[in-house]
Amino acid sequence: MKKNTFNFVLLAGACLALAGPDTRLAVDTNKFSWVDSLGKGFTVATFAPATTNAIALTNRPPWESSLGIGFTLTRGNSDTLLATASIQTRRKTLEDEISLGMDGAYGENNSVQNVNSAHGFAQYNHLFNHRLFGYLRADALRDGIADLQYRITLSPGAGYFFIRQTNMSLAGEFGPAMVFERLGNQDNNYVTARLAERFEYKFTDYDARFWQSVVFLPQVDKFNNYVFSAEVGLEAAVTKKISLQGYLVDNFVNIPAADRQQNDLRIISGLKYKF
Repeated sequence: MKKNTFNFVLLAGACLALAGPDTRLAVDTNKFSWVDSLGKGFTVATFAPATTNAIALTNRPPWESSLGIGFTLTRGNSDTLLATASIQTRRKTLEDEISLGMDGAYGENNSVQNVNSAHGFAQYNHLFNHRLFGYLRADALRDGIADLQYRITLSPGAGYFFIRQTNMSLAGEFGPAMVFERLGNQDNNYVTARLAERFEYKFTDYDARFWQSVVFLPQVDKFNNYVFSAEVGLEAAVTKKISLQGYLVDNFVNIPAADRQQNDLRIISGLKYKF
């Protein structure tokens, strides 16, 4: 039946061609558009997919996720243990970015606990243009060694990409923040400013990347009470899914809990799996 219909259309086109050089015939179906060009005594038929049925396909996953694991164990003259784990996921569109993550660390030195921390975060960015964006961020931290039962930080703000290229980005963020914490046996709720900076460079020829970030949280009515944290790291791919990474994390609290040090510095190395 379809073949007979097709032959009929071609026959009608040929008849119109004989009738005159300026006659046009267009036949549209749900799947194809057919337009003929009629000259004097001949017919040319062109078939093309209908625009109403165009389908855009992409193999980019909606979420980019990774799992990182680090483990160090020594026995003999020193008896130490350090285990770290982290999981992150991120989604990017033309206008929005969503990032979620959790990480934790546990360590012992001669059977005495010296590392016990857990951290989680969530951030949503909305891009107003190629460089300017607004954000909402939430952080939660617990550090048993620093006697921090919890610190929750909620912050809206604005950000700007000073550099935004395929292999390099540099962004700054600024906004107010509300901090809820229990440090030692004291509860503290206060307002801070949040200043943050993050940089990333991808070595495309070597399938590696370098990253660095800084966050500064000064209490607005008590400026000497502030928290400063920084991270710097390097990652190199072993396979498409697995990479080696090493990074340094530094957390500084200007007014720590009683009998605690202000600064905690940690160097971590391990494997990262992308999924």
